[in-house]
Amino acid sequence: MTTAAVGAPGSSRRYLHSLWILSARDLRVRYSTSALGYLWSVLDPLVMTGIYWFVFTQVFHRTVGEEPYIVFLITALLPWVWFNSSVSDFTRAFNKDARLVRSTSIPRSIWVNRIVLSKGIEFLFSLPVLVVFAVFSGATVGWGLLLFPVAMILQLVLLTGLGLLIAPLCVLWSDLERTTKLILRALFYASPIIYGVANLPGAFSAVAAFNPLSGIFALYRMGFFPDQWNTFTVVVGAVMSLAFLALGMYTFRSLERPMLKEL
Repeated sequence: MTTAAVGAPGSSRRYLHSLWILSARDLRVRYSTSALGYLWSVLDPLVMTGIYWFVFTQVFHRTVGEEPYIVFLITALLPWVWFNSSVSDFTRAFNKDARLVRSTSIPRSIWVNRIVLSKGIEFLFSLPVLVVFAVFSGATVGWGLLLFPVAMILQLVLLTGLGLLIAPLCVLWSDLERTTKLILRALFYASPIIYGVANLPGAFSAVAAFNPLSGIFALYRMGFFPDQWNTFTVVVGAVMSLAFLALGMYTFRSLERPMLKEL
């Protein structure tokens, strides 16, 4: 392939081309080595949604969320799977391909961004599940659906920042990989997935706004549940996503050299 097609070394075009190749490779490996292939993109959120729907509608008397509850769940569970799988992979982003990371001339941030992109594509692949549940449950669709891409962009920003922060730290301190897994388990219940921010009592609703996922999930739900809008939560979520991006970029620049020595 010619230089004109992929861009000059060090150019944005070359970076984006390499990013796409690495992300496509991840997807090919994931699907070509699995008998179920594409179904894995929908199976995890589908099973999780089914379990929580059954527990909170058939076993316990649910007092949180909105109807149809199955759509309420899945509008947050799908982006949560994108978030959870990305952050989990960040902990191994450099160790997994250490030799290639050391020898490549491409900016090392690509090893983080490739995870964000490939997991984001899997998220897009899983959206037909949301469409099917919305149709069969009779969910009402409103203008808030236009905010869905905004939620995706904010989540992309948040994940990029977290990846640039977590990935080099996990190379320097290996115990952070296990710590991150524990934090993710707690964060699932601390995020408005099985409930909404408005369901939280007293000051907890204000505290929840400082979890950037709260504002992002509210934007995802706006197309079906306009009552989930909370200006404070959304604004704080957007500001914190940008703050994590700035912190991640600064941390990555500071730790890139010691990280490469450790690899």
